[in-house]
Amino acid sequence: MPSPVILILGAGPNIGHHVAKTFAAGGYKVALAARSVKEAESTDSQLNIPSDFTKSEDVVNAFSKVKKAFGIPSVVVYNVSASTRPPPDDPFSLPLADFSRDLSINVTSLYVAAQQAVAGFKQLPAGVAPTFIMTGNILNVEIIPGFISQGAGKSAGAHMMWAAADAYKSKGYKFYYADERKANGTAKYMVDGDAHAKLFKGLAEEKTQGPWHQTFVAGKGYQKFASSL
Repeated sequence: MPSPVILILGAGPNIGHHVAKTFAAGGYKVALAARSVKEAESTDSQLNIPSDFTKSEDVVNAFSKVKKAFGIPSVVVYNVSASTRPPPDDPFSLPLADFSRDLSINVTSLYVAAQQAVAGFKQLPAGVAPTFIMTGNILNVEIIPGFISQGAGKSAGAHMMWAAADAYKSKGYKFYYADERKANGTAKYMVDGDAHAKLFKGLAEEKTQGPWHQTFVAGKGYQKFASSL
């Protein structure tokens, strides 16, 4: 039986690194798509795909390359985010070019990734229960001054995950917006990569859709707060 495959879009040194390590230890072949990775350093079990997520065609390319090298990914993680910050008291001073660039990463490329993921999920064998996870934060339910472009992006992304979790539930496709919090439910700024990895692995192993808005606390897992949707 072939190894399962995970595609991580946005493979940084914290969340991306820990998610890759955790899934590799679980027998997955891992594809990493990011600006920083070097294709020449790919191995038999890890594929590196240099990618610029301001370009939606790079998202399509990442799916094409992982399918050719390893097969269709049954787990896709969108761990990409952009935030150009205007003064906290003047959010609309952010130049349109900066806002548009951030939205191309936070919204358009996310949409393309989900679209590509679903196209692949439709080709997987019955019983696989494929999973798409977006790394989120508290900005879909709370204002943090200065984060207008990221807040708009996270809100749009959360809506997509919510809509997808409902629309594809009967097909067995799972969609999640993962938002790490402090134990009291407030925003956590220095996020725990290992905690994300453990949550993501658990979500991938579940056979049915759980709460799409995965507010969680390191060491405790999913926690429903007053602001959880």
